[in-house]
Amino acid sequence: MAQQELKRELENRHVQLIAIGGTIGTGLFLGSGKAIQQAGPSIIFAYLIVGIAVFFVMRALGELLLSKAGYQSFTDIAEDYLGPRVAFVTGWTYWFCWIMTAMADVIAVGIYIQYWFDIPQWVPELICLIILLGLNLLTVKNFGELEFWFALIKVVTILALIAIGIVLLIIGFKTGAGTVSVTNIWKHGGLFPNGVSGFLLSFQMVVFAFVGVELVGVSAAETSDPEKNIPSAINKIPMRILFFYVGAIVALLCINPWTELSPGESPFVKTFALVGIPIAAGIINFVVLTSAASACNSGMFSTSRILYNLGKKDQAPAPFARLNKNHVPKNGLLVSTLVLSAGALLSKLIPEQAFGIVTTISAICFIWVWGVVLVSHIRYKKTQPNLQAASKFKAPFTPFVNYAVLVLFAAILVIMLIAEETRPALLLTPLWFILLFALSYSNRRKEAGVPVQGKG
Repeated sequence: MAQQELKRELENRHVQLIAIGGTIGTGLFLGSGKAIQQAGPSIIFAYLIVGIAVFFVMRALGELLLSKAGYQSFTDIAEDYLGPRVAFVTGWTYWFCWIMTAMADVIAVGIYIQYWFDIPQWVPELICLIILLGLNLLTVKNFGELEFWFALIKVVTILALIAIGIVLLIIGFKTGAGTVSVTNIWKHGGLFPNGVSGFLLSFQMVVFAFVGVELVGVSAAETSDPEKNIPSAINKIPMRILFFYVGAIVALLCINPWTELSPGESPFVKTFALVGIPIAAGIINFVVLTSAASACNSGMFSTSRILYNLGKKDQAPAPFARLNKNHVPKNGLLVSTLVLSAGALLSKLIPEQAFGIVTTISAICFIWVWGVVLVSHIRYKKTQPNLQAASKFKAPFTPFVNYAVLVLFAAILVIMLIAEETRPALLLTPLWFILLFALSYSNRRKEAGVPVQGKG
């Protein structure tokens, strides 16, 4: 029935800004401080490497999404090329990815509000969730509008940082840390001051910085012109990576020697304060607040759509497959918001460890999702020659680049295993996949009409 289908209300500007919003978030505004301390200036290369890999993932996803009109997300793709069990695991894993990521962001909202108001942290967190839930329940266009303005604030901030950096370079501005200069990038220990090990350890946070870029794919079912808008959004990813990540980090390091940046604070706040802007801390606190709200908004959108698709495929309870009168998956939104609330409370109990654990688990799970896209694309190349011939958006350098990116992802997981800080989360995460594969086996038996032992 028409009322049981997602409504295509996202316009091109929404999809473009969702893509930008997905690639600029907490990982850049907050996590980059820690990553810079680990890698020094070589963090620039880490962003380039992971950014290129993510672009090839997105090109593969774009070709797959446009190869069949009925695809609404990569779980549909996984089911066709890797089977229903992998689709089941991937769908729930993607939901888990965004729940974990949004948990960190909603807690961050509470912390940032306390900068201005002395109120309990849970109050603004709850208010934020209620506001975002209400807006998302009305219409998908509200999500697009929210992300449009949230992303615009992020873009303006980074533009301002880069513009200020260029002006300060030209005039040779002196700060408390010294003269603003390109040489600040390498003169404090070289490009790899902490050696190769420091460079490699930064990859976990860099991967986390890119989570959300695949929202272009999740929103494919609700874009008004997917054949035009999806390729356009994906093809602009490389320039966005160069400008918003590499450009921003280069500007930061020209103004601030990397040795002056602390992993416990946002390098953006530090930089604006260092150049003498009186209200810099308040401005950047507002930007980081909207960034966290944006990420939480994206999480609520994507998790509700994943639950909707899982419900339609009988891989989640049937109520998740129902839409309200505005063509929005109301039940999925409500459940995701409820879980987010409980997670925020739990994370509040261990505030110092929560962010590191959540970001590591999120990065691991996103690597699984991106890996599934690449493997599905390899299967597509082998089994669908007719579709490939008709494709108007072919992924380049396949299948070689697919294997190369998979090897990179495997190497990053090995690095997480070696690093003491990320090892516990990496060792715990397989329990999630074991549980899901067990549930997927039970789900397949139920679909096939095989009675469960003890209840037959």
